[in-house]
Amino acid sequence: MKKQSLAKSLFLIFFLTVFAAFIALPDKIGDFTKPKIDFYILGKHVYKDYQLRKGLDIQGGMQVTLEAEMEQISEEDRATALEASREIIAKRVDLYGISESSIQTSKAEGKNRLIIELPGISDPAEALELVGRTALLEFKLQRELTDEEMNEATVSPQIWLNSFVDTGLTGKQLKRSQAQLDPQTSKPVISLEMNDDGRELFADITKNNVDQVLAIFIDGVPIMTPVISTAILDGKAIISGNFTIDEAKNLAIQLNAGALPVNIKVLEQKTIGASLGDESIQKSVKAGLIGLAMVLLFMILYYGWLGFVADISLIIYAILTIALYKIFGVVLTLPGIAGLILTIGMAVDSNILIFERMKEEIRIGHPYARAMELGFGRAWDSIKDANLASIFTALVLINPLNFSFLNTSGLVKGFGLTFLLGTLLSLFTGVLVSRLLLRAFLPLFNREKRIGKESKS
Repeated sequence: MKKQSLAKSLFLIFFLTVFAAFIALPDKIGDFTKPKIDFYILGKHVYKDYQLRKGLDIQGGMQVTLEAEMEQISEEDRATALEASREIIAKRVDLYGISESSIQTSKAEGKNRLIIELPGISDPAEALELVGRTALLEFKLQRELTDEEMNEATVSPQIWLNSFVDTGLTGKQLKRSQAQLDPQTSKPVISLEMNDDGRELFADITKNNVDQVLAIFIDGVPIMTPVISTAILDGKAIISGNFTIDEAKNLAIQLNAGALPVNIKVLEQKTIGASLGDESIQKSVKAGLIGLAMVLLFMILYYGWLGFVADISLIIYAILTIALYKIFGVVLTLPGIAGLILTIGMAVDSNILIFERMKEEIRIGHPYARAMELGFGRAWDSIKDANLASIFTALVLINPLNFSFLNTSGLVKGFGLTFLLGTLLSLFTGVLVSRLLLRAFLPLFNREKRIGKESKS
């Protein structure tokens, strides 16, 4: 590799590590308080507050298992109905301000279920009120505001919300909603189709209120405010706008949540106490740091300068891992912490395989630079096979496609997710980062080797 290209690669790794370290650092270390990512760019407010998310078994809370009764819903609409219910409950939880919540769908033995974890909630009545009711979809017309109300609405959003009046059209009259592409513009749109009961009411509303706003509310919150452009007499409408295809799909799912008559019953609710308190977490962190220090020391004592390079890669690995947990919002559970600790040990496996192959090449008589390249090349097959097996194992534990014959437990998925991220990152640091660092340290190794030969002579 050319020196210029090597320098660029090392700079990118250095920049990535510094950025990740900023995210990974705790908010406060002694008297030092980490600054927030809080600024304006092109008039847009950018605010990020990366925190480690804690699961139920660490901070305690409520777990509620719901079953969606699908007897009156056609087979082809059941998956949409279940996903729609999940979306609505997720929105309620977000509006309520619960952080680190988890809402998963489960299909087993012909049953459609929702498993909801609400950290920090200990009141069963509060949890059931939040997640146990069916979504309410309403179509509301906006009345004209007075000048005084217009001024007040800029200060209080409640004034604006009160300007919408009921029309009598609800989710009971909506047959289905669907995201599709406009055949003329090829842009994403949302189609609405009313049932027999809603067709005439929808026709009256649109015929008498052309150019007026007909807002769509779910659980009292407006999700869109389209304007009636023409009378719709057949009960079939198209909502256009600057949607992305994902936005159109998500809005259609939310509309279907209020349109499909999904009754929800509570199968199980339980209060989960915290398995780890703050003191236990601090002790776990100390134990992890001690274990990491022992691995770092072992690598230096056994491999010398090679071990020092491996240690730098391992430190970069640890920083990137914590940063990714915060960026992706990985919920840390006890099994998840176990997966993290396991991958710390695995992160040096690649280096050990490479270094042992390098020793063999040096014993044969290859110069150091050649032995290094051969060591990486010939150890790659073993590294690749071992890590592929780990990746497949992690995917089976995570079960991303929700196969009913595989694991559906959130705790096991937490272990699988941390295990998968750790395996992928260890490949990056153990192979790519270590190789770049060894190439950068190559002149130092060669100099040490020459000094050793001169002292013997």
